[in-house]
Amino acid sequence: MSSLFPSPGTLDGSDFAGTIIQFGEGISRTYLNVGDRVCGAVHASNPEVPQNGSFAEFLATYEDLILKVPKDMSWEDAAAIGGCVHSSIGYSLFESLCVPGHPNKPAEKPVYMLVYGGSTSCGTMAIQLLKAAGLKPITTCSPKNFPLVKSYGAEAAFDYRSPTCAEDIKAYTKNSLKYVVDTIAESQTLKLCYAAIGRTGGKYTGLEYVDKNAALKLRKVVKPDWVLGISLTGGKIALPGDYGSEADPKRKVFAKKWFETMQRLLDEGTVKGHPVRVMGGGFQGILEGLEMLRRKEVSGEKLVYYIPEQ
Repeated sequence: MSSLFPSPGTLDGSDFAGTIIQFGEGISRTYLNVGDRVCGAVHASNPEVPQNGSFAEFLATYEDLILKVPKDMSWEDAAAIGGCVHSSIGYSLFESLCVPGHPNKPAEKPVYMLVYGGSTSCGTMAIQLLKAAGLKPITTCSPKNFPLVKSYGAEAAFDYRSPTCAEDIKAYTKNSLKYVVDTIAESQTLKLCYAAIGRTGGKYTGLEYVDKNAALKLRKVVKPDWVLGISLTGGKIALPGDYGSEADPKRKVFAKKWFETMQRLLDEGTVKGHPVRVMGGGFQGILEGLEMLRRKEVSGEKLVYYIPEQ
């Protein structure tokens, strides 16, 4: 996000794990107290609130959009859970796609659901949530990551580089695939996902901007959508073009309920974070990590940093 919309003078960083040091005035503390370990996410590089971001020693966040970290969970794993990943996926699956099942009420009749990019942090979270919803997640990734995605609950994995990937998925699902979440959401991944969806059509949701008019030209029987995770705060998104939006309180209502569901899943041990690689170097290390991501040198892991460095 920061590379797409440079915002000089703002703090970057979304996902975080940390300790509560103070409550704002009028905040209902419910089950949280000063000293509790929590994890969540904030709107990074936000022109509206430039002083807030997770690449910092202190930040401010909504009291109902954080998770209490289980006692037996490490700081690193808590940071991997964060808030942006699971909330974006939760909204994509259970609001945008409206898949026939939910962790609070699993499907009676499981159906296939494709997670494109299953070895990403969003991918492994989507796989786990779909399993919790009583559905049958299948995914794409590199063959070297097949064991990883299957350990998180994927029923089957397909090599996204294979020229027959879409056809292989269609054959496996017997031409019945109706739901796809695309964690990469580029033009080529969209085309592959559309080709994998069954003859009668279905729904596609990307985690990046999708030109809906262009997508509809590919297959009119597939309904496209995309989700911007930071919009779940319900506030105004002060970004240019299609990324910007006015305040939408309904999204905050969904997010609040979703965090309650996610807290239960976390406490029960139903979901876990992505594998982590703990990095050093403090703030300078973060810049180096961002370059690694741009060069696509990170696969099947989430980079985690301590601030200040331990």
